[in-house]
Order: sequence, then structure tokens, then C-alpha cells
Amino acid sequence: MGLCKRHELYNDGRTPRMPPYFLDTAAPRTLHYWRVDILLKIEHNFSFVILLFSLIGVISFSPNTAGAQDPAQLNLMPMPASVQLGTGQLIIDSSFSVATTGIQDPILSAAFDRFVIQLSRQTGIPFEQRAVEHGLALTIHAEHKSESIRKLGEDESYELTVNQAGAQLTAPNPLGILHGLQTFLQLVQTTPTGFAVPAVTIRDSPRFPWRGVLIDVCRHFMPMDVLRRNVDGMAAVKMNVLHLHLSDNEGFRIESKKFPKLQEDGSNGSYYTQSEMREFIAYARDRGIRVVPEFDVPGHSRSWLVGYPELASGPGPYSLVSNVDPVIDPTQEATYKFLDKFIGEMAGLFPDAYFHIGGDEVNGAQWNANPKIQSFIHSHGMRNNQDLQAYFNQRLQKIVSKHHKTMIGWDEVLHPDLPKSILVQSWRGQQSLAAAAKQGYSGLLSYGYYLDLIWPASRHYAIEPLSGDAAALSPEEKNRILGGESCMWAELVTPESIDSRIWPRNAAIAERLWSPQEVQDVGLMYRRLGEVSWHLELLGLTHRSAPTGMLHRMLGSDDIASLRTLADVLEPVKDYARAESIKQPADNSVPLNHLVDAVSPESDVARNFRDLVQTFIQSGYKDQDAEQKIRPSLAKWSANDAKLHPQLEQSFLLQEVEPLSRDLSAVSSAGLAALDYLDKSEAPPDAWRTQQSALITSAKTPKAQMLLMIVDSVQQLVDASGHAGPTP
Repeated sequence: MGLCKRHELYNDGRTPRMPPYFLDTAAPRTLHYWRVDILLKIEHNFSFVILLFSLIGVISFSPNTAGAQDPAQLNLMPMPASVQLGTGQLIIDSSFSVATTGIQDPILSAAFDRFVIQLSRQTGIPFEQRAVEHGLALTIHAEHKSESIRKLGEDESYELTVNQAGAQLTAPNPLGILHGLQTFLQLVQTTPTGFAVPAVTIRDSPRFPWRGVLIDVCRHFMPMDVLRRNVDGMAAVKMNVLHLHLSDNEGFRIESKKFPKLQEDGSNGSYYTQSEMREFIAYARDRGIRVVPEFDVPGHSRSWLVGYPELASGPGPYSLVSNVDPVIDPTQEATYKFLDKFIGEMAGLFPDAYFHIGGDEVNGAQWNANPKIQSFIHSHGMRNNQDLQAYFNQRLQKIVSKHHKTMIGWDEVLHPDLPKSILVQSWRGQQSLAAAAKQGYSGLLSYGYYLDLIWPASRHYAIEPLSGDAAALSPEEKNRILGGESCMWAELVTPESIDSRIWPRNAAIAERLWSPQEVQDVGLMYRRLGEVSWHLELLGLTHRSAPTGMLHRMLGSDDIASLRTLADVLEPVKDYARAESIKQPADNSVPLNHLVDAVSPESDVARNFRDLVQTFIQSGYKDQDAEQKIRPSLAKWSANDAKLHPQLEQSFLLQEVEPLSRDLSAVSSAGLAALDYLDKSEAPPDAWRTQQSALITSAKTPKAQMLLMIVDSVQQLVDASGHAGPTP
């Protein structure tokens, strides 16, 4: 998927089924106890289990019970379908234990190991092997074993009940248990008396069955450790599909034993072996996540044609670094024989039922220039290139179906001649999503969820799959909208920076796809997002830590305080402004090691400052608490350039940000002066206002591909000061 599609992008149902409480009384059970990575297996008879369940059974809590928290204050993301809070809490200390009843499943065994290890990381408590003497803290019961292959529509519901005596997690199958364990980890709080989980009853299931993340590994290759830690992050926020974009113009990233020149000539040596991919798919399955491959055809296919130019619609040779956008020839039978063998091989490697064929942004230049192809179009009664692509997709769908897979394609593949079984992924919006649903096709929404556009989390959060044209669909048609996927296209990310471009904003998208539609409070979303961000870092994601290392490298010093002060109020330019500024063909060997690559897509500091300024202005400039928080920030920023400027001069990577540092100091000084005028109820001179207006206009201009994010808030203070003066 190239930039041209995404230039156009943004001009800007279901009844949850909850598991019944289930307890099989037919036979004695085995309880399994877990301490970090050491398992204790202790045999108990069923009468003990009955006693245990009577102590920590299902209890309903009223949210209005005296002393209860507001459910919205819990650090849960995504927000569960139903939360009822009670009184009291379950203490988490070194005696904490976990036991299972019901089915035994390797997926659960691995999940319990990870759960207790993660709980130890969160609390710092080592859970050591020892006999259980005082009952169980958490009891888990799953009714059925896992599916051998993850599939769409599996029951992901669970019920979690916590009181002072213990906790109980039940689910129809291990998928629900995986989700419930993540919820439990998010519930752990630091209290004056120790770590604890509040008394609560949660009944939860997802709103949409498909909650995915697309990661492009073609423009910049992402090693397996990057994929694994992002799968861990996805599991933490209950996402369940990793869509791997494995071929594009810039790279072919999976080993083919039948056509080895695909990876040998089309990858620059960076690709996944089939053995590595099998291990990774198993890793993802253990965490409840399906892996769906995408091989983009007939466009975005330059990496295919480097090794196999005979498939192309135009003369070669081809190279990975080129501005040529070739297309596979759909008129020759050899193309389909090739694709049949290749798809058969990949179908055996990727067990998921879905297979993505891309189908987007087909550049028709080679088709138009090829007389043989034009003759084929006319002789087959086709009107244009779109009809030729539809012919190609029909042939391709039959091949995909032959290998027992369901075809997915981007919007462009939608055609009435294709069977209703195909799945349409919409980058164009709810209008095309609704059009597909009306025609009987299932669909996914990616419009509004493109993480590489560097939008704030609130903007992604506002994108609702069932809004716009989709809101007017019938219930049956709405059920064809299966969910959505966020997309991380990799033109401007590396393994070092990708986590900071996906997280934590992706958690807001995860909530939109999991939680009830009425969960909309942006302020509460941001409060919870901040907590979830730290939780994700504990899992091994590097969205916080990696940028810090990048600042050290750029400055060549341990003293990064002043550089961080500047970086904390900057954001990269939005949409594709940065890519558009690059005039030559994309070169993925160019280092992405500048400050724009390290700053966050969304400045929490600037957002919090904006909220304080809004509070102060809305109070009629009377809110002293808000002003006392605004002033120190402005004073710190005003003085920062004097400290930072000498350091910037010593780094070739940072000299380009000197204007931003000066702007931060000047704009902040203007903000302090505006506060002084407001405090004195004194209107500033016209000359001062004119000077500040010019300063602010200049400071709003992007520099070094970055935006200074406090400028609008300071402008509000300056504008407000113009209305200051004695009350008549």
C-alpha cells in the first residue's frame, strides 16, 4: 500500500453473550498451582473444590455500595462491557496463588506462567514455590479446550469476580481466560497497605470479533523480537489479529522454498524463514492472536519481479530501489500457475483461514502501454483496467479458495462478480464499508486507524465503525462489519522507533473495537491510557524507553534534561507532510535518527497544558490553581533555550532544531507576559500584541518536520490578554 492511496485518506449490533457459571460435578478435579515459572501440582478431591467455590463464589456488587470506587476510575483499557464495584479489596502479597479447575490445556498452562511473572514485575514481589496453606487467591475455570487453530468468532467472553476472600475467573474457553487475566493485571493497585485488587464483578465480551493491527515489514524490516513484543502488547489490550504486510515494492519478507528468488533477490537479505514464522505463529496463538498474511498483488509487486521479471506487465529488469511501480501481468496463464504454487505453499505455512491479497492502488501505466494486454482487454469484452483487475481477482479468488482460504482485499477488490465470502478491508471509510455490507460482503474498517498519520489518540478514538453510512444499515448488514484494524505503515519507522508509533495510541483503537459504543469519554480515555502505557512498557515494549536512548545518542551526553524539555512539547508533522517533502524515490537505507523520529506522536505535556489553559480561561481568569500550574511550565520553557542552545551546537543531528528551541523560549515568555496583563486586568499595548502575533505565526510553522504544540494555547492567553482591563 503506497503513499498515493493514503494521500486521499482523511479529508475529513451485537448482544454480548456471557458464559453461565459452570461447575462440572461429574468427577474429581486436579488443581494446578503456579508460582512464577515453577508449577505445583497438588491433587484435591472435588469436595475441597466445592468448599473453595463457596468461599470465593460469584458475588454481585452494587456500584453504589458505600466506599466503592467509581468504575470509570479503574485503570482498565479496553473498558469491559459490565463493571460492578463492591467494597473491600483482595490483597496481593507473597502468599498469592492461582489454581485451575475444569479442563487442562497447554494454552492455559503457558498463560498462567506469564501471568504470575507479569504480576511479579508489576509488584516486585517474588512468588516462590511453597505449599498453599490458607486457600487460593485466584481460581480459574475454563469449560472447553482451545481450538487447534484460532478462528474468527470464537467465544472470547469471561466473568471475573473479586472479593476480600479471593477471586474467580470463568470462561467458556481459554480465550476468555487470557482476556480475564489481562483485566486482573490491570486491576492491581498500589494502596497505603500494599498491593490490592478492588472488589469487583466484571462480565465482559468484545463488541467486534476482529480487532487487528497491520504491521508493514516491507519498507523497513522488523525482526521477530519486535513482532513478539507487539503481540504481547496486543494481547494486553485484547486485540486478536496481527495482519503482516509481507510483500510490497520495497521488500519480500518471507522465505519461499518453491520460488527462492522471491526472498533472495527481493529482500536485501532481510526476511523470515519458514521455521521462524512457524514459531512466531505458535507464539501468537498462545496469546490468543491470529496471524493473517498479506501478499500484495497485482500492484505493489516490484519485489516479486526483481527475481521473476517474466511475471511483469512491462520490460525489466527491476530493482528494489526505484521509482518504477510495476504491475503483474494478469493476461498470461503462467501468472496463475505461479500464484497457485505460491499460495499453496503459503497456505500450508499460515494456518489462519484468511489470506490477504492486497489488490490496492494498481498503477495502470504498464497495462496501458502493453499492446498485448490492451488486446486482451478488448477481446474479452472488458471496458477498462478496472475490469481487468476484476478478472484477475476472480481468478485469484478461485486459487485462494482451492487452498481452503478466504480471500481478503482492500476496497478496490470489491466487485459484484466476486463471491460473497470475500472480506473487504476499507481504507476509504464507512461509506465503502457500508456499500460492501449492503452487497452482502463482510468488511473491516481501517479508515481512521492509520497510526502512521501521527494523529492524537482522541482522533482515532472518535472513529466509529458503525457511524456515517454504516449507521443506517440493517441489523443483518451491521453484523457483516466484523471490526477493524489499525495500520502501521513502515516508510518512516525502524525497529527502534516502531513501538513509539504504535503505542500507546493503539490501545485507544483497541477500546473502540472491544468496548460498548457508548464508552466515549475522551478525558477518561486519556487518564486510563496513561496508566496502560506504563503497563505496556513493563511487558517489554519500548515506546517510552527507546526515545530516551535516542535523545542520549543525538546529544552525545547523559545530560538530556533540557533536550527532553523541548522534545516533550514537540510532535512530528501530521498526515504525509514529511513523506511529501522527500522529492527523490524512497530510500529505506536512510537513517531515521533525528529528533522527529524520537518525539512522541502526541505530546502529553502539551495536551495537559492546553487543558489547564482552557480551565483558566473558562474561569474568567480566576482559577488560581490552574494559573499556579501554568506559570511554572511557561517559566521552565522560557529559560530552556539558554541551557539547551550550547548543547545543540555540538551535535550535527540537533542543529536543525535550534529554531524550535528559540521559538519555545520566545512563545513561553509571551505567555508569561500575557498572564501578567491578565492578573493586573491591564490591556497590553497594541505594539506588543502585534509583535506577539507575528511571533506566534512564525512559531506555528513546522521546522525540522516538527510542530511546537504549546503555541495554540499560548495564543489563547495572548488573545485573552487583549480583552483585559478594568471592569466598567
